Amino acid sequence: MEAFTRFTNQTQGQERLFRVAQYTCMLLRYLLEPKADKEKVVMKLKELESGVSTGRKWFRLGSVVHAVQATEQSVHTTDLVPRLCLMLANLNRVVYFICDTVLWVRSVGLASGINKEKWRMWAACHYYYFLLLNLVRDLYELSLQMEQVARDKANREQSPSQDPLGCSVADEETEWLQSCLLLLFRSLRKHPPLLLDTVKNLCDILNPLAQLGICKSNAGIIGLGGLVSSLVGIVTVAWPHMKLKTH
Repeated sequence: MEAFTRFTNQTQGQERLFRVAQYTCMLLRYLLEPKADKEKVVMKLKELESGVSTGRKWFRLGSVVHAVQATEQSVHTTDLVPRLCLMLANLNRVVYFICDTVLWVRSVGLASGINKEKWRMWAACHYYYFLLLNLVRDLYELSLQMEQVARDKANREQSPSQDPLGCSVADEETEWLQSCLLLLFRSLRKHPPLLLDTVKNLCDILNPLAQLGICKSNAGIIGLGGLVSSLVGIVTVAWPHMKLKTH
């Protein structure tokens, strides 16, 4: 209860709740659209989705400041690869929030001359690069974790008290694949924040991939991905120790 109270008191936490509602509406709308007797429900869900999306923009108005601060903080990251990835990712995030603000200004009628489609594509493009760079950072962190797990496993096998592994597989390629998958599973299980961050970025990137025409998708897949990503975001806001840290 304390974690939930702390979560709802944060603007970021409130935005995550709106995000859950938005993508839940999108997913439900996709599931109900083929049914002829659900037209009114689908229209209500579409209106609610649009209203929640507009509400989310209010929460994101000051996000550009936080993105700039995150860019400044990433400069102090010790490791070169995460530092470059985070710096470039956060710079793209700054531009994305600027584009998002411009789109909000047009949506409320403050500037009708703005080319909505052009700014929407710019926003999607920079959001895509932001997520892609975060995924590169996740893969780098994952490779370090897998290397550490493999090193620990090798040390245990060299111990005289440890029985040698009596498993033999005829197909060497299958054995190699199984070993890699097992190593991946153990690495992610040992580092839950890395697992959550990777899942979140993979789910989030579905939307800009579809907007930019890189990969075809539908509202159901995007809605499901957005819902999973939002739930992961809620976990990391309510329990900060589950957020992937930079060193």
